[in-house]
Amino acid sequence: MTARIVPTNVQRFQRGSPVTTEDLLVAEEPLEIRLGHGPGHDRKETRLSVTMRTPGHDEELALGFLFTEGIITDPDQLVRVEHCTHVKDEERGNVVRAELRPDVDVDPAAWQRNFYTTSSCGVCGKSSIEAVRVRCDKPLVPWGALEPAVITVLPARMRASQTVFKHTGAIHAAALFDRAGELLLLREDIGRHNAVDKVIGAALLQHRPMDASMLLVSGRAGLELVQKCVVAGIPLMSAVGAPSSIAVRLARESGLTLLGFLHEERFNVYSGVT
Repeated sequence: MTARIVPTNVQRFQRGSPVTTEDLLVAEEPLEIRLGHGPGHDRKETRLSVTMRTPGHDEELALGFLFTEGIITDPDQLVRVEHCTHVKDEERGNVVRAELRPDVDVDPAAWQRNFYTTSSCGVCGKSSIEAVRVRCDKPLVPWGALEPAVITVLPARMRASQTVFKHTGAIHAAALFDRAGELLLLREDIGRHNAVDKVIGAALLQHRPMDASMLLVSGRAGLELVQKCVVAGIPLMSAVGAPSSIAVRLARESGLTLLGFLHEERFNVYSGVT
């Protein structure tokens, strides 16, 4: 398993003078997700996605990605996710194959885009809000009234559990909480969309219902992250940064309660009831 933290030597300037010292960097490596599908006598492999991620929890990342992108609608449609061993040396540990059950119908030609993703922007060329409407026909369970005393403590609880961030200061986090504000799951990744996929994948693997949970993300709330919440059935999403205009639009159309600029004493409500 590739390390999530990598040491390096740096020159640190203090009062104009350089000092050589050791620093810690968050690891960033490509992960290729391959899909095995078709009947038992005619299995096929489709190279589905390459994403830049922080190594670790790759099975959760792949499962969360397949689910939030609508390629599977139930984790039981997946037999397993495992790292590929018959790959080039430089690819070892960075290629996984997700095996669908033989009776799962997929049509690779119907997928509307090339799933090339980066750690900064997520899936490039996403076909916007229309693709989400097609997949999200199950309405969200309304969150209802907010409890500010519960909401405002979430960032501190998330930071307290971020192990990689403490050492590197350069990684995103996604955390799933229950209605009382208790931390259920937390995952870190250099890509905020990967962190969300890992949390959702972990919840699916644990058969944990998400319809009474709230998701907190570091950074901003873009369309990608809001749509992942909607697909997963998470009724409340909060971010320490701002949402985008199209993210707010999707949240309002989907019934998602969306909060932004969440800090210790304040937050903004962009969608949902107060």
